[in-house]
Amino acid sequence: MNTKAVRLYGKNDLRLEQFALPPIRDDEILARVISDSICMSSYKATKQGAEHKRVPNDVAHNPVIIGHEFCGELLQVGAKWADRYAVGEKFVIQPALNYKGSLDAPGYSYAYIGGDATAVIIPNEVMLMECLLPYTGDAMFKGSLTEPYSCVVGAFNASYHTKRGTYVHDMGIRDGGNMAILAGAGPMGLATIDYAVHGPHKPGLLVVTDINSARLQRAASILTVEEAEKNGVTLRYENTWNIDAAELLRRIAPKGFDDVFVLAPNTSLVESADSILANDGCINFFAGPTDPGFSAPFNFFNVHYSGTHVVGTSGGNADDMRKALELISDGTLHPAALVTHIGGLDCVIETTRRLPQIPGGKKLIYTGISLPLTAIEEFGEKGKTDPMFRELHEICRDHNGLWCAEAEQALLRMAKPI
Repeated sequence: MNTKAVRLYGKNDLRLEQFALPPIRDDEILARVISDSICMSSYKATKQGAEHKRVPNDVAHNPVIIGHEFCGELLQVGAKWADRYAVGEKFVIQPALNYKGSLDAPGYSYAYIGGDATAVIIPNEVMLMECLLPYTGDAMFKGSLTEPYSCVVGAFNASYHTKRGTYVHDMGIRDGGNMAILAGAGPMGLATIDYAVHGPHKPGLLVVTDINSARLQRAASILTVEEAEKNGVTLRYENTWNIDAAELLRRIAPKGFDDVFVLAPNTSLVESADSILANDGCINFFAGPTDPGFSAPFNFFNVHYSGTHVVGTSGGNADDMRKALELISDGTLHPAALVTHIGGLDCVIETTRRLPQIPGGKKLIYTGISLPLTAIEEFGEKGKTDPMFRELHEICRDHNGLWCAEAEQALLRMAKPI
């Protein structure tokens, strides 16, 4: 079977190519990819090439398919897995396989599997590690966004607190405590807010900061203060552009914050997080720097006397993915809030290369179509001359300006095949 895929050959060397997939072995599965959301991690892999920890050293001669936030359907199941998986089933993949301790992952390390492709071969280790998960949701894009939500679930699980006089770590954020999300109005910030408000463990006070007023306004219009209050969370959005953010946060919570999530690899943010911690406070560095030498000052006086600590996570695990699937499928979480752009497979290269410079949230790719990257807010203008965008605009307008299952179905019905 032929596939069209975006493959990485080295630093900034991405190519959209068509090539033949080999016949599957008895321990493999052939699948069609329908949607993939582009992650900042794909940008980092593109920037670093073989220097990236998950990208093979020989990528120049054996390219890999990029993209790891994908959802699709099974086309052919090898004999080994025929009693567990069936043709036609929808699926998502947890890319952090941890197979035999390896960092290899779909979307970074494999020649025949990655999200930015029309068809892929799922290797045996994905099933062995129970990372091929069934998906029963009403829209494929929600399946794609399960992976970033699993990262949020994992980050919440990794945070911890202690009890004086014991050596027991209580895992998770402090229920009913004070929580701050710094640089929190981007796509991963929205997922973090969503989980903090609607997930199983909630803070009493949640303060979200950012320096981009448009992102803050959008976040506040989707994940509202009123909705948070219904769930027992006092939510505040604060624009910290050109002010002392730490001073503002200390005024809001004089006793400090139990949990502080830092969502951008910025030295001043880390310093602010350190300075606003409560006793036994936990910083969660939920931001992946591209600079391997990134560092920031940390108050070790407080480490010793106040029991402050820092954790960091990179992705979730299969259990985190299952939790995200459960909460997305039953409508508890709201992945549509993350999506601001859609596009086809032919816009992946430029979008990935320029990802930090493109405003907005998640860039959602439908791999079977040809379409320039387009912001949802542009649908109305484009709809004046394009019937497809006119229909998409009307659908999204009726859903508070958000992408939705109905819009996905309309797009797949009308868009030009790749």
